[in-house]
Amino acid sequence: MIEALPAPLTLFFSALISSTLLPGGSEALLAWLLNQNQHSAWTLWLAATSGNVLGSLLTWGMGYWIARRYPLKTLDKPGHQRARDWLQKYGPASLLLAWLPLVGDPLCLVAGWLRFNFLLSLVMITLGKALRYALIVGLFS
Repeated sequence: MIEALPAPLTLFFSALISSTLLPGGSEALLAWLLNQNQHSAWTLWLAATSGNVLGSLLTWGMGYWIARRYPLKTLDKPGHQRARDWLQKYGPASLLLAWLPLVGDPLCLVAGWLRFNFLLSLVMITLGKALRYALIVGLFS
């Protein structure tokens, strides 16, 4: 008989999937788990944040890998050029917005494609996502 994964581990995987190019709902799961009062808010916050950051780093890595096959000069559409210019203007600081729905995942992908500094990218992604999950913890615990 297969037992269910512990709630923090389930939240970790939900957050990881949510931060790749696949859809997910880790925020709703975090809020629900907080209301169950079976795990500390700290444990749940850490599980959600670490899973979400890891997913964004995987997306960043995909962008880094893609850049080897498709150099930036292939971005010839005006919208692509504007996005590239905006990201190059703000650099890794733009990854503070990696938590945003719809645009966060592509930000991480393009940041890898632009070969943003990995450590700065990690710090900015982590800061933005940690603050978002802290807000959810604050609202629901």
